[in-house]
Amino acid sequence: MRSLLPLLLSLACSMTACRSERPAPPALDGALFPSVAGEALDGRKVELPGAVAGAPAVLLVAFEMETQFDCDRWLLGLVQAQTPVAVLEVPTLPGMVPGLISGTIDAGMREGIPSEDWGVVVTLYGDDAERLFEFTGGVRDRNARVLLLDRDGRVVWHHARGYSARLLAELDQRVRALNAAPAAAEAPAASPSR
Repeated sequence: MRSLLPLLLSLACSMTACRSERPAPPALDGALFPSVAGEALDGRKVELPGAVAGAPAVLLVAFEMETQFDCDRWLLGLVQAQTPVAVLEVPTLPGMVPGLISGTIDAGMREGIPSEDWGVVVTLYGDDAERLFEFTGGVRDRNARVLLLDRDGRVVWHHARGYSARLLAELDQRVRALNAAPAAAEAPAASPSR
């Protein structure tokens, strides 16, 4: 079965990549993150943004297997900066084929991730994956969609053009400001289009 995994993943990715790409939305700042449900690699059902409500959270959304490299750089940077925020990786696989082989895909991810980290990887399939794909602009590439949500589940910072040390510092400062601000005082600030 192990030798079939790369072939199945390649087939799933190529079949879902056939969709037409849509232009990015004008802005995500201030937008409420869509209600989606997935399953963490540890088997727990996770509803977003509810699972991270009450505190800021960073979601690293990936639409391609090759996005893992970008996610890893963001994760390493956040850990090194000791950014005080919950971080979830959200592999997002729209389309029918990935949903049909979700067990195989999840098993493959479990093989490459230590079990103590399975709870922070939440995979979306089917309609939930499609909803998040549309929300982030409907474009597939190898860059992670880095979304900072406030405690109410609104996007207050986002980036989608690959890892940047300068933007990691900006994200870290933004998280610290959110943590320091009283809940009622939060409001999305303008950020450059990414």
